[in-house]
Amino acid sequence: MKIVLLGYMASGKSSIGKKMAKSLAMNFIDLDDYIIEHENMSITNIFKNKGEIYFRLKEHQYLKEILSQDQNFILSLGGGTPCYGNNMEEINKEDTISIYLNGSIATLVKRLIKKKSKRPLIASLDNDQIPEFVAKHLFERRFFYEQAKMTIQIDDKTKSEVAIELEKLLN
Repeated sequence: MKIVLLGYMASGKSSIGKKMAKSLAMNFIDLDDYIIEHENMSITNIFKNKGEIYFRLKEHQYLKEILSQDQNFILSLGGGTPCYGNNMEEINKEDTISIYLNGSIATLVKRLIKKKSKRPLIASLDNDQIPEFVAKHLFERRFFYEQAKMTIQIDDKTKSEVAIELEKLLN
């Protein structure tokens, strides 16, 4: 079983993926961490030194590499991964289960403000600018996110509750 978690920043892809992987005794892969390891450079530095086009090409390459592995895993994507190239087509091949962790703007904004300094895309924004930023991004990305095979609402749920709900859906 190949499970791919997608959604916006702070939707819980990595933390929920880790909880599920532990509970289901599966490997967990974070695409951003995979890229960092293989490029020997942080995502921020890849963007700064090589540009977004280079990053998106590498992201696509590594996504295909991971998806072609002959093993079970839970893969957490970057928030923008589904929106570039034919990534959703790759993600939705028959042997994968793609799951959109869908949160409202209010939920995502609340979570993002808590960890703003760790999010390069929003670190320089004032807190009152974040709702509009998130709303615009979600509007652009929702088309891709909604191509996932399954959607789960994350609003008013802990990450553990979402992980348990997902495990039940998969059984």
